[in-house]
Amino acid sequence: MEPAVGVKTEEQFRLSERVKRINESPTMVVLQAAAALKAKGVDVADFGAGEPDFPTPEHIKRAAVQALDENRTKYTPVPGTPELRKAICEWHARELGSGYQPAECVVNVGGKHSIFNAVCALINPGDEVVIAAPYWVSYPDIVKYAGGTPVILETTEADNFVMRAAAVERAMTARTRMVICDSPSNPSGAVIPPEEYQKILGVCQRKGVWLLADECYSHFTYGEAKPYSIACVGGSKNALIVVGSFSKTFAMTGWRLGYVLAPKAIVEAVTKLQSQSTSNPTSITQYAGLAAMRGPMESVGTMLAEYARRRERIVSGLRAIAGVTCTAPQGAFYVFPNISAHYNAEMPDDMAVSRLLLEREHVAVVPGVAFGAPGHLRISYATSMDRIDEGLKRMGRFFGQAK
Repeated sequence: MEPAVGVKTEEQFRLSERVKRINESPTMVVLQAAAALKAKGVDVADFGAGEPDFPTPEHIKRAAVQALDENRTKYTPVPGTPELRKAICEWHARELGSGYQPAECVVNVGGKHSIFNAVCALINPGDEVVIAAPYWVSYPDIVKYAGGTPVILETTEADNFVMRAAAVERAMTARTRMVICDSPSNPSGAVIPPEEYQKILGVCQRKGVWLLADECYSHFTYGEAKPYSIACVGGSKNALIVVGSFSKTFAMTGWRLGYVLAPKAIVEAVTKLQSQSTSNPTSITQYAGLAAMRGPMESVGTMLAEYARRRERIVSGLRAIAGVTCTAPQGAFYVFPNISAHYNAEMPDDMAVSRLLLEREHVAVVPGVAFGAPGHLRISYATSMDRIDEGLKRMGRFFGQAK
């Protein structure tokens, strides 16, 4: 019997294999659950968001308004305006000691888009990509979408979750095409020491493997850790792809602006891919980004000082809860406590812990399993000190130790 006209069959709704290989972002699931409670008037202590709670600096917003007033609303070149590409290279050289030229830069629609394009431009079915766990949630799925195989390299809490060159080399096979380094790390706040990073680069160069350096949190470091780019090492370009983002450094998460710094052939491949998907990043956003690259950096220092204060409070507060251990993050704005000592029949894993925390105490966190590290929770301290104190009180009560 023929299907009725206009009625879709199951075969017609068959999704592509590449879409079925990936999952919805776990952080988005947490944010949606928290938002649903907030919509009902519930007071949620929300530690799920991975974005600054500071406004975009005024000079950046004014640049966007000026661009609108001047009707700069037309298409731009696919890889970004020449002015912005030049400014990104100059900023990166000034801040992080690299030596890129505009032809080695392509501007994308956020750092996630930069990583997606770079991976899709290089990874073929069967290629392996080494990723350290805990990892940013999107790395494995982006690799899977491209047809590659994520090879997960476990780091340890005892070593502050630092990716080590010796472990990277052991994880490599003849099929390894890329290694992704995230320093500072989302979710752990781990920072790879410069000397270790250089060893990882050396392994990649020796093996003919690309090193993708995700520098999204480059300017949020604490204590002895300082902003660092492996691109400052002479002779690194032949094996290196740098991904940067305006989202965190300049509190521009919603603007969606990122970039890739890489050999010209990679930039051209990313541009070709972009030309058939998003085309150019939004013109207004690019002019705002130009102001960010050429303008003052005082806002970064202001944010960092406040994050450092919150970091001290939340680390000490979590460590005061019996059965919870917590390394001190060296960068970014997350803590990644181990809560596995509190597992029981009702809470057998971190997914259950995070669900019950939200249901019973209205505290929103992201389970560690989403980052390839079961037994942990990711807690963002990109929120006010009052919210941190309230959240710590609720978590103390939840884990059986009133604060």
